[in-house]
Amino acid sequence: MEINTMMNGNERVVSIKGRLDTLTSPELQPILIDAVKSGKRTVLDCDGLEYISSAGLRVLLMAEKSAKAANSGLIIRNVSAEIREIFEMTGFSGILTIE
Repeated sequence: MEINTMMNGNERVVSIKGRLDTLTSPELQPILIDAVKSGKRTVLDCDGLEYISSAGLRVLLMAEKSAKAANSGLIIRNVSAEIREIFEMTGFSGILTIE
């Protein structure tokens, strides 16, 4: 998986490409958690996300909880139809802010 982080105005953007699964979620977790704890609104750009497993969903849930605790926001953007369907089937579409 490829992970890139940049600032876009007041937003911290974390872009991911590839598969978010058991092997790659430990790489994303500290980056995403640190981003949401920074106090700035964090955008997870999923334009290149091809697949997400339960391990990847767990990282997103942890990041959402950390964002709420830090009074920052986590927004998920550019989600493909396949990933959106996974979010809907698992109930994550009601937990995460997806644009």
